[in-house]
Amino acid sequence: MPPLSRRELKKLVRQLGADARPGQLRHALETIASLCLPGDTNHDALAAIAACGAIPPLIQLLGPGYSAGVQSNAAWVIAGLTSCDAAIIAAAGAIPPLVQLLGAGYPANVHQMAAGALMDIAWNDDNKVTIAAAGAIPALVQLLGSDSPAAV
Repeated sequence: MPPLSRRELKKLVRQLGADARPGQLRHALETIASLCLPGDTNHDALAAIAACGAIPPLIQLLGPGYSAGVQSNAAWVIAGLTSCDAAIIAAAGAIPPLVQLLGAGYPANVHQMAAGALMDIAWNDDNKVTIAAAGAIPALVQLLGSDSPAAV
């Protein structure tokens, strides 16, 4: 995928908002997620996504009322953005909804993306205490004992 301009990124971020139509939301989230591929060293693109205001709407997409696919993609993008500044992501409130996604009732792919995002956020030492205080440790231990083939 060719690099996106700042204008294109801002348009995609706006489409992450609560008033976006489902098709727009899905397209915007998938496009942004495609910029956060594993091993991607394009920190400029990730920094541009964060600078365009993507973090608050991405955190909103982790919440109830969104499909497992949307929640999983939002967690994926948040994990990618932690390479820019995990402390900002934690301060924006990403940890509690990510911990919620570790709970029963969510599919394995959501568990995996939420656990991965928390792992990436935890590289910042200050965030480890916040993650533990949010209840992540018992939830992760529960997942490790899960019979799911995709257990974290």
